Amino acid sequence: MSKRTSRAKTAYVCNDCGAEYSKWQGQCGACGEWNTLSEVRIPGSSGGEAREARFSGYAGAASAIQSLEDVDLTEEPRVATGIGELDRVLGGGLVAGSAVLLGGHPGAGKSTLLLQMLCELAQSQPVLYVTGEESLQQVALRAKRLGLGARGVRMLSETGVERMLSVAESEKPAILVVDSIQVMHVSDVESAPGSVAQVRESAATLTRYAKRSGAVLFLVGHVTKEGSLAGPKVLEHMIDASLLLEGSSDSRYRTLRGIKNRFGAVNELGVFAMLEQGLKEVRNPSAIFLNRGSEEAPGSAVMVVWEGTRPLLVEVQALVDSAQGGYPRRVAVGMDQNRLAMLLAVLHRHGGLHCGDQDVFVNVVGGVKVTETTADLALLAAIISSFRDKPLPRDLVIFGEVGLSGEIRPVPSGQERIQEAAKHGFRKALVPGANVPRKPGESMTVTGVNRLSEVLDALEALCD
Repeated sequence: MSKRTSRAKTAYVCNDCGAEYSKWQGQCGACGEWNTLSEVRIPGSSGGEAREARFSGYAGAASAIQSLEDVDLTEEPRVATGIGELDRVLGGGLVAGSAVLLGGHPGAGKSTLLLQMLCELAQSQPVLYVTGEESLQQVALRAKRLGLGARGVRMLSETGVERMLSVAESEKPAILVVDSIQVMHVSDVESAPGSVAQVRESAATLTRYAKRSGAVLFLVGHVTKEGSLAGPKVLEHMIDASLLLEGSSDSRYRTLRGIKNRFGAVNELGVFAMLEQGLKEVRNPSAIFLNRGSEEAPGSAVMVVWEGTRPLLVEVQALVDSAQGGYPRRVAVGMDQNRLAMLLAVLHRHGGLHCGDQDVFVNVVGGVKVTETTADLALLAAIISSFRDKPLPRDLVIFGEVGLSGEIRPVPSGQERIQEAAKHGFRKALVPGANVPRKPGESMTVTGVNRLSEVLDALEALCD
C-alpha cells in the first residue's frame, strides 16, 4: 500500500517581521503593522521529506551533543574577494558555508559587483553564476563590456531550485551566486515565483545547501519603493549577512552597507564609483563627500560619523526660510525627520531660536544615510548658520549628541574622529566637553561645549 501524501497547509506570514498565523487578520500582533500578512502554502511532509533526502544530506549525519567548552574555536581563514570595500563590509572576506543577501534597486549594480567578484575568484577556485533574469549571452556581453577576464566562470540559466542544486552537486562550487531569489521557485510550492511562499522556501532550501556543502552563497534580492527587501522579513533571519547597495541613477557613486552580519561589524559602509569598467572601490570616501564649493555659504557644516569600523567626514546642509502658506515644512534627506523635529524643539526651548514659522530643509551630501546621534550638533550648527545667514569656517568640524535638556553628550571614539578631521586639513573642532583630548595636537584647536547655550556662543565667536 502506497504512502499517502499529506496535503499542503496554509499559513499567513507578516512581510515586516516574519510572524506566522494560522488564519488571516488585519493587524500583525507581533509588530503591530496593518495589512502585512500574506498567504503561504506550506508543502506537505512527503514533498518536503523528498527534497531533504535529495539535497540536504542530513539523514545519517545527525548532530551529536557536545559540551560548550569542547567546541573547536579555531577560526577558519577568510577568502578575500579581491575587492577591498566588499571585504570590508563582509568583515574581512568570505566565510565558508555562509549565506549573503545582496539587495538594491534595479540598476544599482548588484549583478555587476558580483560578476566582478566571480571573475576575480575564478582564477583560484570553482565558482558558479546562476542567472534567472538574464540570458547567458547578456551576462557574457556585460563581462566583455567591462573588460573582465571571464575564464573559469561557470554559468547556468535556471529558475528551478531543484535542478539548480542538482547541477551544484556535480559542479561543487566554492562560491554560488543566485541572481535573483525573486525569480526562483520550488516545485512543491504551488504559488507563483516572487510570492512570499516561493521566496521563503527557495531561500531556505539554498541556505541549507550552503551550510551542508560549505559553499559561499550569494542571493540577489530586489527592494521595494520604500527601500526594504521585497519578500518576507524572515528572509533576513535565514541568512548570515544582509548587504544593501544604494545609489541614485543620477549619481556615479554607490554605497554598500551591511545591514546584518554575523561575521563582522554591522553598518559597515563601502563606497564605489560606477564607471565604464564597472564598480571601482573608493579608498578615501571622505574626500568625495567633502567636495565643497570654493565660496563659503551659510547652512553648511562638516561632521564626523562612525560607519562600521572607520570615521567618515560628511557635509550636512540646512536651509531655513520663511514658511509660505502657513504650515511650516520639515524635510530631511539622509537623516531621521522625527529627530529633526525634536532638535528644533530643543533649539527653541534651550537656545531661544524660534523656527516655528520657518521651513527647514536638511540634506546629507553624497547620498549617505546618517543614523547615529553624533550628527545632532552638526545639524543644529547648520540650522543656526542658515537662520542667522552666517557661514561657518571651512576648516571647522563638528560632532556631538544633543539631549532634550539642552546638554551636549559625549560620543564614542572622539579622539579618532578628531584625528581623521586633522588628516583632511581641518584646524578647528567643536565637540562635547568630555571628548576634548587631554593633549590636543598643535594643528587642531578643539573647543569643548557642554550646553546648547555654549554652542551658540562658540558659533558666534567662530563666525566673527
